Amino acid sequence: MEAGDKRQVRATITDVAARSGTSIKTVSRVFNDEPFVRPETRRRVLEAAAALDYHPNMAARSLVRGRSFLIGLFYENPSPNYVVDLQTGALDRLHDERYRLLLFPCENARAVSGRLLQLARTSGLEGIVLAPPLGDDPQTVRDLVEARLPFVRIAPTTALDASPTVGIDDGAAAREMTDHLLSLGHRRIAFVQGDPDHPSNSQRLDGFRGAMQAAGATVDERLIEQGRYTFESGLAAGRRIFADRQRPTAVFAANDDMAAGVVVAAKEAGLDVPGHVSVAGFDDSLISRVTWPQLTTIHQPTYDMAHAATDALLALIEKRPLTPALRLQHQLLVRGSTTRTAPL
Repeated sequence: MEAGDKRQVRATITDVAARSGTSIKTVSRVFNDEPFVRPETRRRVLEAAAALDYHPNMAARSLVRGRSFLIGLFYENPSPNYVVDLQTGALDRLHDERYRLLLFPCENARAVSGRLLQLARTSGLEGIVLAPPLGDDPQTVRDLVEARLPFVRIAPTTALDASPTVGIDDGAAAREMTDHLLSLGHRRIAFVQGDPDHPSNSQRLDGFRGAMQAAGATVDERLIEQGRYTFESGLAAGRRIFADRQRPTAVFAANDDMAAGVVVAAKEAGLDVPGHVSVAGFDDSLISRVTWPQLTTIHQPTYDMAHAATDALLALIEKRPLTPALRLQHQLLVRGSTTRTAPL
């Protein structure tokens, strides 16, 4: 090392053993969570490791144990806000765990169907978390079951007994949002659908239709617009909606990204939100809080779902008890983008 080079030499297991007054074997037993290590000895080893900023080599540990300690998160969703919450929830659950997370973004479920098991095996994964809509692909589910590879699915709608699941009631959440708009006096309500390949899309649309029917309100099929869960698709749908001379007094978009696009389309059309038209979203993602006005939305606990799914996967891998079907609660969040209907 050249003079003046202040880079520190990485601490080794030998350094930890010397500082803690133990043997290399004892340090190894502590970091491998082996039993029969006295609490006082374990404390000295961990304190020495912290003082030296020592971190065990995960690759070496994996080779010794014949395990990878790798789990995979497979997801397909065009909303960056949803994806960030998904990843953060899984990563936070693995904090201070021996397991590491590999991310597998997929273009669409059809593209990975029949190949996901191969990807898992070549990556050395010990288990998988499947985000929607991948968890509803029958080929993928069948392959994982036959291979006996542990997997947990977020918000699936089919083969619910094939694996542990975590989700919310999308239909009930959409009904609650629609009821909110109806309670404000809105009857001519537009709905912007999400990606048709996502099961949540049909559930949210069904919830909207069910609430409208229960209230005796007519659903104008011309106001059911197709989106893709992206801001751009919401903007395009909003432009089509507001081009109609018989515009709605409220728009319910199946996620926040599309709802934000609808808000921009309303501004382009010279409409005030919520003075001329109320706009509601779904997810409670970051964009719902930075859009002005802030979006009335459904809080979908995406972070919590990913955290719980990862926790369930670890329990499955380690053969610990777990809840096979966990349903988390949604919440209606009323903000500035919705108000009582104004005269047309």
